[in-house]
Amino acid sequence: MRANYKMQRLFVPDDLTHGAGFDASPQQSHYLGNVLRLGEGAEILLFNGRDGEWSAKIAAKTKKAVRLEVLEQQRPQPDHPDLVYCFAPLKVGRLDYLVQKAVEMGAGTLVPVITQHTQLARPSIERLRANAVEAAEQCGILAIPEVRETEKLERLLGNWDKERRLIFCDEDASTNNPTSALQGVKERKLALLVGPEGGFSDEERRMLRALPFVTAIPLGPRILRADTAAVAALAVIQAAIGDW
Repeated sequence: MRANYKMQRLFVPDDLTHGAGFDASPQQSHYLGNVLRLGEGAEILLFNGRDGEWSAKIAAKTKKAVRLEVLEQQRPQPDHPDLVYCFAPLKVGRLDYLVQKAVEMGAGTLVPVITQHTQLARPSIERLRANAVEAAEQCGILAIPEVRETEKLERLLGNWDKERRLIFCDEDASTNNPTSALQGVKERKLALLVGPEGGFSDEERRMLRALPFVTAIPLGPRILRADTAAVAALAVIQAAIGDW
């Protein structure tokens, strides 16, 4: 069942069942009451990443608080997306964009990775999670991606699940066509690794190419910014061997 894009959607931490009632967060109350100017009886959609999507109504409203009452389920909870997206953190504005687009493109797990050329050492995990929630609210997504703590590339690869194919964007690949490399991927468990603005170092590229669970792909003849490369790679993977 497709999402209803005509109604306002909010992520809430509360359990969603018929007749349940709870107060929206202060930020959500302000948004519903003062920005959208919704009154008592107005209906919205709620999801929590566990119980599917539910319609709800504004049961009561004051200047500072909005009370919500859950009505009925609109969509059941889908399976959590299995695609793991590993990325070198970028500058804050572009990192927000990158996370939001990765969620839209079907990433189920987000893993910040420190490489030799990474410029931002430790991104805010809470900010990454907030961006993931915002993307889910806007795009009808019900499963909130898991955001893991930042790892160094060497540690990530050392602890890697060997049954999950890791696809990494190699700007020095000998061809411009990624589909031929992806055609040889047989695993259903997939992950994508996108490097920093300066690309992977020669040492990192050799390390990645030596691992049996890694597949290197190019992204065409043009030089792409890291956030653009992320969207392009996710689209190629989903179209070639993913859920498209």
